[in-house]
Amino acid sequence: MLDLTLSNVSLMLLASAGAGLVDAIVGGGGLIIVPALFGLFPQAVPATLLGTNKAASIWGTGWAALQYARRVKLPSARLMGAIVAAMLGGLLGAWLATLIPATRFRVALPFVLAAVWVYTLWRKDLGHHHAPHWSARGEVLIATGIGGLIGFYDGVFGPGTGSFFVFALVRLLGWDFLHASAAAKRLNFATNVAALAWFIPHGHVVWALALPMAVANVAGSAVGTHLALKHGAGFVRVAFLLVVGALILKTGLNAWQML
Repeated sequence: MLDLTLSNVSLMLLASAGAGLVDAIVGGGGLIIVPALFGLFPQAVPATLLGTNKAASIWGTGWAALQYARRVKLPSARLMGAIVAAMLGGLLGAWLATLIPATRFRVALPFVLAAVWVYTLWRKDLGHHHAPHWSARGEVLIATGIGGLIGFYDGVFGPGTGSFFVFALVRLLGWDFLHASAAAKRLNFATNVAALAWFIPHGHVVWALALPMAVANVAGSAVGTHLALKHGAGFVRVAFLLVVGALILKTGLNAWQML
């Protein structure tokens, strides 16, 4: 059981609100919320902290997905395969996370994120214009592959999932950052649902903490979605670079401490 003191809960509410804001714009909310959970509750079972995080953050992700759906037109039918693949990948990853250590992921992650960051910075036009360049069939196949691979990663490890979704959709499908972020919310929601399908029945959610965190997460998500829709793809690109840069520093420090 978690030590739910007033100070711990208050700090987690702040972390959850901040994570919701960042995640709604470009993903990467786990950079804030997961370290906060592990730092405040060091004696807890890791799966319980991850499950509690999913149970709280899924509400902010769902809220953001709904708001984007009202303002950003997406080819919903072409994303169905990606959503199903993301759910299956997330479920498989959540199951595997209970069987194998995530050491290799932790060591490799900062290098992968650094490559994504450098490429995005180098390609200054990347994601500014929405220019899909595949046929309907090609877009379905590529999107489904993206959903399955990154969904699996989200289930087994997780940090940076939303940012990986955004980058993959921009780079591989030719979407702009705003459309990619809108689609990433749907895919991330699907992976969270799948992971919770494993965590909840196995008792890895502390609802007394997850529910108030969910309220804070939705509040932060509402602010982040408003900013992204108001300022457009250019703003989301800058936010993407800032969030991924922070992820590189955080995951790089974690990897260094493990060596």
